[in-house]
Amino acid sequence: MPTKRIRRPRADVVFDIINYAVLFLVLLIVFYPLYFIVIASFSDPNAVYTGQVLFAPKAITFEGYQHILQDKLIWTGYLNTFVYTFTGTLISVCITIAGAFALSRPNLPGSGIILRLIVFTMFFSGGLIPSYMLVQNLNMDNTMWALILPVAVYPWNLIVARAFFKSSISEELYEAAYLDGCSDFATFFRIALPLSKAIIAVMVLYYAVGLWNSYFPAMLYLKDELKYPLQLVLRNMLIENNMSSQIMVSEALINQQRIADLMKYGVIIVSSLPVLIMYPFVEKYFAKGVMLGAVKG
Repeated sequence: MPTKRIRRPRADVVFDIINYAVLFLVLLIVFYPLYFIVIASFSDPNAVYTGQVLFAPKAITFEGYQHILQDKLIWTGYLNTFVYTFTGTLISVCITIAGAFALSRPNLPGSGIILRLIVFTMFFSGGLIPSYMLVQNLNMDNTMWALILPVAVYPWNLIVARAFFKSSISEELYEAAYLDGCSDFATFFRIALPLSKAIIAVMVLYYAVGLWNSYFPAMLYLKDELKYPLQLVLRNMLIENNMSSQIMVSEALINQQRIADLMKYGVIIVSSLPVLIMYPFVEKYFAKGVMLGAVKG
């Protein structure tokens, strides 16, 4: 006997239609700027400025990408950014996970006071000038450590990781480990870490994206152009392009500005590729880690 299909109420159908319409609108708002940058990166700049490039590229040219691949400073910035991001992420994740585990243990003396002091730094800081003086006094000026160590731990990430350890790993596992003779270090490495892949993946993504996109600390502390990260190289390139566009007079300079405009969109694509490539590898842990670390604590 065929099953009878239950008819959904009209209010539910209307709600679903509105819901899908809103979600589709949000998707367009988020996706279209990315799509526009992609098609503008190999379209003629004049067509971009006159509004001819909306949904499809016009006068396709890869001249901008050719100049990007030939620019040694961009590749140097790329390499520097990879080094800074990898080193900084490794240090930050190690400190954050270890600190969060320690703060999640109820037998840590003064854990409540330490946590309150960490939360205090989320709302108040010493300011730009004291931070700059501190970096100089520690002889970290014009080194990569000035970009990594002052931001090695984000308080919010530490709080989320602490909440993950408290809510997601059973206390009975720790008690069983202690009964078997494990120390706190052994419990951390043998029990907590193997069960923390989700929150580690989230921390890696948070720190890596933050370090990859950072340019302001490099602008403050780095003086050697060969040590500039990619984002600072791109920033200087955009500033130079804007300044040169104000003094264009000859045909050669106009052509140079055209090439610079092509490179402007191309470098955005080139600088974003590593993050876009990395995200699918941690995406399956991302939602799980964030929710488990945010529900309780």
